[in-house]
Amino acid sequence: RLVSSVARRVLITPVFRTTAPVLHFSNMSEVEKVVASLPVDDAPGTFFDKIIDGTVPADIVYQDDEALAFRDIAPQAPTHVLVIPKKRSGLTQLTKATPEHKLLLGHLMYVASEVARMEGLSTGGCRFVVNDGVDGCQSVYHLHIHVLGGRKMVWPPG
Repeated sequence: RLVSSVARRVLITPVFRTTAPVLHFSNMSEVEKVVASLPVDDAPGTFFDKIIDGTVPADIVYQDDEALAFRDIAPQAPTHVLVIPKKRSGLTQLTKATPEHKLLLGHLMYVASEVARMEGLSTGGCRFVVNDGVDGCQSVYHLHIHVLGGRKMVWPPG
C-alpha cells in the first residue's frame, strides 16, 4: 500500500511532553475531558501525526476537537475515508484500548457514521473497518477507522 511505503520513508520525530498541561474543564465536552485526562502518549509519531499538525497535506472531509477524517491516498473503494483521533492517547491499535478510551472510541464511531452520511453512503450502505496489528494488515500504528463505500462490497473481506 502507498501509505505504508510513504510512512516508512518519512522521518518522524516523536514529541515527548515532560510536564502535564494545566487543564480547565469548565468549557470542555465529556469526550474532551476524557481525552485530556488520558496518559501522555510517548509512542513514536506516525504519518498521521504529520497530517494532524498540517505538515503533510490531506483532503480533510471532517474535523472536530477530537477527530479528523480525510481521504485515503490509496483508496480501495470509490469512497475511502480514514477517521482518526487527533490525540492518539495510547491507541496505536484497537486492542490497546482501555476502559478510559470508551468515550473517545464511541465518538470515533459516531464520526465514521457522520462521514458516511456526508459522503452519501447511508442509503446503499458502506463498510467500517479497523485493521489491528501485523496479522490484521495494520499499516499505520495510530488507530483509524476506514469508511469504505460507493460500490458493492464482497464477503469474506480477506
